[in-house]
Amino acid sequence: MDTVILNLENVGITDDQFYSLCQVNPHWNLEINKQGELIIMPPIGGLSGKREADLISLLWLWNNDKKLGIVFSSSTIFCLQNGAKRSPDVAYIKLENWQKLTLPQQEKFPPICPDFVIELRSKTDSLKPLQEKMKEYLESGLQLGWLINPQKQEVEIYRPNQTTEIVFLPAILSGENILPEFTLNLPIYN
Repeated sequence: MDTVILNLENVGITDDQFYSLCQVNPHWNLEINKQGELIIMPPIGGLSGKREADLISLLWLWNNDKKLGIVFSSSTIFCLQNGAKRSPDVAYIKLENWQKLTLPQQEKFPPICPDFVIELRSKTDSLKPLQEKMKEYLESGLQLGWLINPQKQEVEIYRPNQTTEIVFLPAILSGENILPEFTLNLPIYN
């Protein structure tokens, strides 16, 4: 099944309504982009799920040692400043930023942009919407983002106020000053 995009212009949906919509439709991945369109994505396949789990695990292991922040899975939706409600494949928020949120904000869809995200393009994903999503994160405060594109054997690296850097696989990516001493060794994907 393909991604479905519904125009909600002049309809309006509150954060609480969107949260409720997600709760009663747990088998769908739902997001809202900055234009207010509801994006309905089918579940991912096994290979993409494995790759995503590998990425989350590696970041979690680093963070478990460093204890500098919080790691989130693709099931977490973040309410961005521009009105978008986005769910990156992997997300990380510095501990001091997470602790600024109230407990009710932490329990629902946190009103914060992650400091770091990874988006992993699956076989059914179009590239342009993922690139637009990365730009939404940057507009909302993202400090570092990786868009991993196995189809083109490359990674797009996003940083504030910089042009997107493209690195070809295989590659070793650095967490830079956002994730001190974190490196990710990415192979060529088959």
